[in-house]
Amino acid sequence: MNYTPRELMVVCAARQIRDGENVFVGMRLPLLAFALAKLTHAPDCVGLFETGTMRDAPASQLLYTMGDAPNIADALWTTSTRNVLGVMAAGEVQLGFIGGAEIDRYGNLNTSVIGDWQQPKVRLPGSGGGADIASLAQRLAIIMPHERHRLREKVDFVTSPGYGYPDEQGSAGQAWRKRVGLPRGGPAALITTLAVFTFDPESGEALLQSYHPGTSIEQVQEQTGWQLRLAPDCRETEPPSAEELRLIRSCDPEGVWTS
Repeated sequence: MNYTPRELMVVCAARQIRDGENVFVGMRLPLLAFALAKLTHAPDCVGLFETGTMRDAPASQLLYTMGDAPNIADALWTTSTRNVLGVMAAGEVQLGFIGGAEIDRYGNLNTSVIGDWQQPKVRLPGSGGGADIASLAQRLAIIMPHERHRLREKVDFVTSPGYGYPDEQGSAGQAWRKRVGLPRGGPAALITTLAVFTFDPESGEALLQSYHPGTSIEQVQEQTGWQLRLAPDCRETEPPSAEELRLIRSCDPEGVWTS
């Protein structure tokens, strides 16, 4: 069965969504993951968009931006960014999706600068709503390309917090988040073009959960800037089913986000 790496990433992202959850969706692949989950195993999940939209059904047409008219039509709620972030601040968003330019072994994300803050090599767009989602959602799922310069031992700047870093006060992980005043959450999954990682909530470290068909643990290690830790049940990623691919392609027939 032929499928693209992005189609596999959509399927892996959809598997993170549980029925009945409120999901902070975002654009591109998470948008399709939300639609796939709604049409398969999670018919009662609800999607929130940072433009201020809440939906209980995928949009009728492919979205190119969150503000497109099909995302407004038949929405449960069309309000403000402040109000949907307020839902998340109240602890009512179970899962949030974000991406990043760099990530480290503790799930800290950089979307601000590459290099020194004062004289960066590259200046990036910044947080947007990423830091809010990483701080306030009950679980965080991260989607990004898998390249060694992106998956680093330590990022140049922490825009969106994962599990921090070990310091003189103690370890990283949930204990770090509690120390710095983050009320809940943390990364639950990192989905890349090569693999899926979960996170050890105690140490905060990424664990290789699965490597995608056609790759290997060795190939994943080559493109990862830290020494891999394997989950106890590390295995090959389950590929998409024919029905999952049919549904993804019905939502994105020209492969705008998945080609």
